[in-house]
Amino acid sequence: MSKAWIQAKHPEFVRDLFKFFCQACDQLEQQFIRFDEDGTVEFDVLKDLVGTEMNKGLLWRMKDTAHHVFRNDPHAQLGGQFLDWALGYIFHETLKLKEDAYQKQNYAPWFHRLYEGDLNASEKDVTGQLFQVLNQTEESMRREIARIRFIIAKCRQLLPYYLHRYSDNVLLARYIFSQNDLVRAVFADEYEGLLFAIYGHERERMYILASQSLRLGGWVDEAAHAVGEALKENPSSKMVLQEKKIIDNWSN
Repeated sequence: MSKAWIQAKHPEFVRDLFKFFCQACDQLEQQFIRFDEDGTVEFDVLKDLVGTEMNKGLLWRMKDTAHHVFRNDPHAQLGGQFLDWALGYIFHETLKLKEDAYQKQNYAPWFHRLYEGDLNASEKDVTGQLFQVLNQTEESMRREIARIRFIIAKCRQLLPYYLHRYSDNVLLARYIFSQNDLVRAVFADEYEGLLFAIYGHERERMYILASQSLRLGGWVDEAAHAVGEALKENPSSKMVLQEKKIIDNWSN
């Protein structure tokens, strides 16, 4: 994979990195909420999130994409280096969480059945001691989840500072617009700060770029929706009015 090819694909990698992060945050938090409620996570979900070298999961793809983005960007600076490390850390910590979930899901019930079964005193004593070690798995999972949540929170703070240079990235703008519910859910109170970091006082730029991408892809109705949002932001903008005129001509 040549550096020239990676640099040519950089805008796409930036969009993919943001997309993978939002999707990963959403799916991981669903598991974390489940753990908060009943002390369990779904092993199969974590297994799919991590994947294998031959069939990489969402977190693996996020980690690899982070390497493409930050290790081939001469302007990444320290924030980009932190993000590269942090997104990889989420992958590796989830890998540990997956293994702990496997132990708890598959062996804890087995140990419990053994302990409640017909064992002599010596066997029961050994089983009980081993079961105590397995019981510590839940505490390990609690620590792993706390670390992942902490790193995700730091990524939400760092990403806007990195993405502020990509106010012209059409693919990023289209993703934020098209998947706005997910982006809002992931960034929550930090959503407004995210948009301001990228687009400053010209928030309508996001909608115009999204519209341009959508109409060129043949999604005229969706493009018209984006223009409508841009008009709400800045109805007197020449750029907005120009895009509206183009959409109107396409629709007629």
